[in-house]
Amino acid sequence: MFSEDDLFPLSALQHFLFCPRRAALVHIEGIWGENRATAEGHLFHERVHKAEGESRGDVRVARGLRLRSLRLGVTGVADVVEFHRLPKITPSETTPGGGRSCMELEGVRGYWRPFPIEYKVGKLRHERGYEVQLCAQAICLEEMLDVAVPRGALFYGKTARRLEVTFDDGLRMETEEAARRLHEILRSGNTPRVRYQKKCPKCSLMSICMPKVTGVRRDVSAYLATALKGTGGETE
Repeated sequence: MFSEDDLFPLSALQHFLFCPRRAALVHIEGIWGENRATAEGHLFHERVHKAEGESRGDVRVARGLRLRSLRLGVTGVADVVEFHRLPKITPSETTPGGGRSCMELEGVRGYWRPFPIEYKVGKLRHERGYEVQLCAQAICLEEMLDVAVPRGALFYGKTARRLEVTFDDGLRMETEEAARRLHEILRSGNTPRVRYQKKCPKCSLMSICMPKVTGVRRDVSAYLATALKGTGGETE
């Protein structure tokens, strides 16, 4: 279990799955860079959070709900959490820690289950980092409300479509492992070395990280060190 002082933002998990170096640049070195995608994302999330909560039959919608998990060591804000009324109680679905299969909402009849939704500005696609971020939100809700959260969804703004995500054992283990590894990096205070990848041009920190330049320099330095060692380290 982590303390309140150890918590890092939920979004850091998505940064970490995209690139551990990016996560360290943002959360250790305090570096941030904007591009069109990040700017559109910020505006999109602001509109979602400012919208009013609503009720649609058997669905109650909460926006901007604060989340926290001391087990994962994360904190943040959920874009949307829908509470779905269950037609009947299903005690077979419980949290890993033995939590309730459903919950009651104050002033509302029936039994309900949370369904977190993370909003993304792009087109519908499978992105493991997004799924891990969403699973972490589910774990937060389970810990806070002591209720099972077996599923959630990613909503993609450009296509206005949902991708439902099941929080199975594999995804939960990957989420916990990502949180553990990220905590290790943040505690160390060391930013991972650069390694250029095909996805680097999509990163808003590309011009700051300069993976092609700094990566090449490191490789050349290693080559020269090896070459000099082979000649006794002396040059004419």
